[in-house]
Amino acid sequence: MSEIKTKCLIIGSGPAGYTAALYTSRANIGPLLYEGHQPGGQLTITTEVENFPGYPEGTTGTQLMDDIRRQAIRFGADVRQGLITKIDLSKRPFTALTDGGDTIEADSVIISTGASAKFLGLPDEKKYMGLGVSACATCDGFFYRRKRVAVVGGGDTACEEALYLSNIAAEVFMIVRKDYLRASKVMQQRVLDKPNITVLFNTNTVGLYGDEFLQGAHLVEEKGTEREQHFDLEIDGFFLAIGHKPNTDLLEGQIELDEAGYIVTRDHSTATNIPGVFAAGDVADPHYRQAITAAGSGCKAALDVERFLAL
Repeated sequence: MSEIKTKCLIIGSGPAGYTAALYTSRANIGPLLYEGHQPGGQLTITTEVENFPGYPEGTTGTQLMDDIRRQAIRFGADVRQGLITKIDLSKRPFTALTDGGDTIEADSVIISTGASAKFLGLPDEKKYMGLGVSACATCDGFFYRRKRVAVVGGGDTACEEALYLSNIAAEVFMIVRKDYLRASKVMQQRVLDKPNITVLFNTNTVGLYGDEFLQGAHLVEEKGTEREQHFDLEIDGFFLAIGHKPNTDLLEGQIELDEAGYIVTRDHSTATNIPGVFAAGDVADPHYRQAITAAGSGCKAALDVERFLAL
């Protein structure tokens, strides 16, 4: 156990955290980054990434994150495996405790802990993650060109995902557990007007199946009623669109969050309501949730930290 002092503590990795480390290290700030429980973030559980600039032939999520990580380390970033288990943002310097028992004093903090997709709780979801199961149509939809896919959910996000996929896939099925869509009226109408989208109301997913890759879903209609009916739906892709949960449990009661738990930033910057604390990536972004936008916000956070420390 030791006491560590740093000008900038970065909590979390992924494109936001690693990019923030790259920029702050090049600015001679000497950042200290703790990667968290999933080094590299959500991209490490995807397969190919084809929409990140600079990779004309595509790359894997793991390779992309390793490239940015090594680039940050090249300029002097101190990147460490481990978790920040506790942090006090009530006064500067901010103090944090790691899972290894180290105490950190930081003049500034960048929070890049990301957001986690909500799952149905099926044991097969993680088995087929990256092998047919995805939580991002924009990220992975391309791989299902002219194929059959399903989207789980009935809100605006699910409708947006279904509409996006309908321009790529041959058939799109929306699996909706209620007898109506919760999305706005305009989104509902767009979905219902699309000839290759079929909405399966009053339907629950109870399992997934396939050999190496996903081949279909076990569904039940009118569950718990006398009209209950079980059937299988052959699909190549299964997209979860039931929401995301920002990873902000560590910060509960210390920083301003919106109704969904995302960190609130100010004036088109990455600044939070606490001077010296900045947020980057999906933890502060309920709208885009893309690797490139996360990386961009990591750059912004680093520049904001640089200006803050110069005051």
